[in-house]
Amino acid sequence: MQSNQFFDSAIARTKITSAKVKSKELLIGYFVGPFLALLSNAIFGAYLNRYYSDVIGWTETSRFGIFSAIIPVTSVLFVILGNLFVGRLIDRTRTSQGKARPYMFISAPLLVIAIAFLFLTPTTLSPMVQMIWIGISYNLYYAVAFPFFYTAHSSMVALSTRNSNDRGKLATFSNASGVAAIGIGGSILVPIFLQGFLFVSNNGAIDRVASFNNWRIMMIILCIVTFFAVLLEYYFTRERITEENVKLAITEEKISMKKQITGCVSSAYWWLIIAYFLFFQFGGLVKNGSMGYYARWMFDSVTDEKSAGIAMGMLGLIGGIPTAIGMLFAWPIAHKLGKRNAVLFGMIISVIGGLVSFIDVNNLFVVSAGLILKGIGSIPAMYVTLALLSDVLDHLEAKNGFRSDGFTMSVYGSIMVGLMGLGSGFINALLTASGYDPTAAVQSDTVQGVLALAFLGIELICYAGIVILMIFLNVEKHIEEDQKKIVAFQKERVLSAGGEWIDPEERLRLEEEEAERKAEALRELKKLSKDKKN
Repeated sequence: MQSNQFFDSAIARTKITSAKVKSKELLIGYFVGPFLALLSNAIFGAYLNRYYSDVIGWTETSRFGIFSAIIPVTSVLFVILGNLFVGRLIDRTRTSQGKARPYMFISAPLLVIAIAFLFLTPTTLSPMVQMIWIGISYNLYYAVAFPFFYTAHSSMVALSTRNSNDRGKLATFSNASGVAAIGIGGSILVPIFLQGFLFVSNNGAIDRVASFNNWRIMMIILCIVTFFAVLLEYYFTRERITEENVKLAITEEKISMKKQITGCVSSAYWWLIIAYFLFFQFGGLVKNGSMGYYARWMFDSVTDEKSAGIAMGMLGLIGGIPTAIGMLFAWPIAHKLGKRNAVLFGMIISVIGGLVSFIDVNNLFVVSAGLILKGIGSIPAMYVTLALLSDVLDHLEAKNGFRSDGFTMSVYGSIMVGLMGLGSGFINALLTASGYDPTAAVQSDTVQGVLALAFLGIELICYAGIVILMIFLNVEKHIEEDQKKIVAFQKERVLSAGGEWIDPEERLRLEEEEAERKAEALRELKKLSKDKKN
């Protein structure tokens, strides 16, 4: 897609006209829009597996066998292929609205269709038909619809600006939106207010028919919210880096996939940042995916779904408060210590917090104390790592002479989405092997042991791995040199094409003045129109 008339039209034009990042873009484009758009996925991360196991019944060996463990894992291949496909589309796309944002727009109707299919499983038909439906609907969402949105969404920080300070702010708000969606939506609001509605309890057992019907109501709400939220993010973001070459009249070389891959995998920094996201995401997904089970079965005070929802909400609130407050301090800390150092020291604190929780895994207060420490330590990792990834992408551009956003963000998207399948398969395998029974009054010691491993242990191990990775991820020392090389590349291309070169600072100043003139003209026009009406 080298050009597209629709995205050149007024209806598709971004609402962000400022050359510099301002509060409207930060608040709407990088927090409110993404928060609401990611809310459905956060709820799926916390509850989709329980919906399948407790409402559909797919951990019942007699009906589904090992299907519950196999389908999420095998679907990872399709998720990876889906993300690579979208990443390749982004690399080959150039429109006036950027190369990633168009696919965000396209994702809005796709997500609505995919969410609907997730919760329309025909429960009255045979297990075979249900398995086929679940397999298709699961991949329609995670391997098709969500990659269109998430790969584009994840690319925005790196494509929005080259200003390191502004990029740090955007990364903070962008990551905060995801943290808020998981923490507020998936771990607090839904458990406290909706768990009893979504998992209707009848004499201590799940009423599957009532629960299934209530999930359909939830499905309609999520479809509506997701559709409008994606469009909100689309209209209040802007790809300034993609626009650079258009404004400078630089004809970009078509980079082959092989060249893209070679340019990335030849860099140790690329491998380190990718490994970081792999560890961080897998640990978090296993923890979040098992939280509902842990809250329901590990505390003596929990006896039904309502009290389980309250306990889960408390766990989410206790773990989420430090990270919510930390949004205010994440970038100042990273700015002072450096992004890598902030993440490194924070992860050490998180590992200590993880160990505290194991003092008594059945004591809500002890577990909560560990979660608070873990939450405090994870603040830099949650908020500034997209900025660190952007530094790696700039370093690759300076080294290779071309950007690698499409391929890198498709790998990033594959990790962030594909690992959900591996996490779910891992949890389901543990539950099935340990003899988990959703109709039981109390789970066995074996089941409780695997729940402690899933909710507390896996993330602790992953965080310890991240500590080691961060020791070597010192890409920030190249930032100043990398920016000089990138500007030199641009200048050479402009002059060789017979164009006029303007320094980036001057170009930014002129563009900002032009944006202000247009904004002032629009204000005057509105004022004149209002005066005429009066």
